[in-house]
Amino acid sequence: MRSAIVAVILVLLAAGVLANDATPTLLDPVTAKREVELASQLRCLVCQNQSIAESHAGLAADLRNQLHEQILAGKTDAEIVQYMTARYGDFVLYKPPFKATTVLLWLGPALLLLAGLLVATRIVRARRSNAPAALSPQDHARAEQLLAGAGKDASTP
Repeated sequence: MRSAIVAVILVLLAAGVLANDATPTLLDPVTAKREVELASQLRCLVCQNQSIAESHAGLAADLRNQLHEQILAGKTDAEIVQYMTARYGDFVLYKPPFKATTVLLWLGPALLLLAGLLVATRIVRARRSNAPAALSPQDHARAEQLLAGAGKDASTP
């Protein structure tokens, strides 16, 4: 019994050693909410499909720390976003601005859709124009004769 209690205590202590460090939280809930909202608007440059709020990458933790420091320094949301884009480019934003360098990003999907529709339309039109013409009455009668004759030839050895 005593060894079982000691084993349970050792397991609990080992689990505490393996636990991750807790990320510091802000005492002000409004500031904490602001930090979470800003972190969810910024893309993790390592993961690329997660925000820095969701990502466990080391760079995302660094970006969250920078975000935290700037909030504590009294910077506005716009100033923080401007700092991040100046340092990491528009790619860090989930919603990059519409400008010359991001025009393909914004219009690319629509252009690809239009190109796909154009290709599909051309394929359908090409198939329609290559469709066989209907048989004339003479051609139809000739085909019936040939088919009737082919059936007789196949039955005789």
